[in-house]
Formats: sequence, C-alpha cells, structure tokens
Amino acid sequence: MSTSMATRAAPRYYLTAEHHPQNGTLLGFWLYLMSDCLLFAALFAVYGVLGRNYAAGPNGADLFNLPLVAINTSLLLLSSITYGFAMLEMQRGKLKAVLIWLAITGLLGAGFIGLELYEFHHLIAEGAGPQRSAFLSAFFALVGTHGLHVSFGIVWLITLMFQLGKHGLVAENKRRLMCLSMFWHFLDVVWIGVFTFVYLMGVLA
Repeated sequence: MSTSMATRAAPRYYLTAEHHPQNGTLLGFWLYLMSDCLLFAALFAVYGVLGRNYAAGPNGADLFNLPLVAINTSLLLLSSITYGFAMLEMQRGKLKAVLIWLAITGLLGAGFIGLELYEFHHLIAEGAGPQRSAFLSAFFALVGTHGLHVSFGIVWLITLMFQLGKHGLVAENKRRLMCLSMFWHFLDVVWIGVFTFVYLMGVLA
C-alpha cells in the first residue's frame, strides 16, 4: 500500500518541479524592457512637444557642450563593447576574464554618470535648471531618467560581480548576465536617440 502511494506521489512532484519554464526569467525581463520602451517613448514625446518652449530663456545651442556630450556618448558605447567581450568570455567559461571586462564596463558607466552630473551641475549653476522653462523640464526629465537607469545598471553589475565571485559561472549567473546585457544594450540604444534628438538637433536648430 505504501509503495503504491509513493508511486502515485512521484509524478505530482515531477510536475511541480517542471512547472516553472526555464526561459521564464528571460521572457519576464523582455516584458520589463517593453515597459521601459513605453516610458522612454513617452518622455521623447514630451520633449518633442515642449522642446521649443524656451520661455524667453536659453535654448540647446546656447547650453549644450557638444564635444563633452560626444565624449560621454563614446564612454557609454565603449561600455557596450566591453560588456560584449564579457559575454564572449562567459561562453568560453573564463570567469576571471568576465570579471575584468565587467569591471571595465562599470568604470566606463561610472565615467558616463560623472560627466552627466557635471553637465547638470553646470546648467543649474548657470540658472538653466529644470524650473527655467518647459524645454529644460523636458530635457532634465528625459536625460535624468536615462541616467538613473545607467546608475541602476552599475549597481546591478557590481552585485552580479559579487555573485560571480562567490558562485562562478553557474546557470543562474549566466542568465543574470544575459538579462543585464539586454538592459545595458537597451540603454545604449536609448542614448543614441537622446544624443541625436536632443543634443544634435538642439545645437543645429
């Protein structure tokens, strides 16, 4: 009788263990990225509507330091390349190389945030804060939201480096690396839009 009951219970356990699909995390993260796409689309739309409302104040040509922004853009794009190298080393199973490339990626991201904070401080010191005009309110909202995402990505990256150092390249950490990779490259794509739509068009207008 007890043997029969054990045999009947085994399939139930099997079904419970297999209930969660292996690609569930990646699917859920894709859905999160789609929601972030909607967020940035809304911010771009707001900037498109308010970006010419200067309230008799300075415009993009007066404020933007395009060489500085170009350097900042290069830092973020380079960080995407270095993260790609980390993913290649992950495929080869080289933990130390993964950690080195992740550290370089984090430093480049930190440099990007540092220059962005310098730009914000400089604008506010010149009296061009977000309360000065609708144009500046939309600018700070869009660029600041992107900067917050990059800052979150750096914190995530540091946390993941500790997890890799403790547990190595286990399946869970590989999945986390993949999710962070999608997030980091997504932020690069968004920034290209910011650089083109906000800075380049702002200076050339």
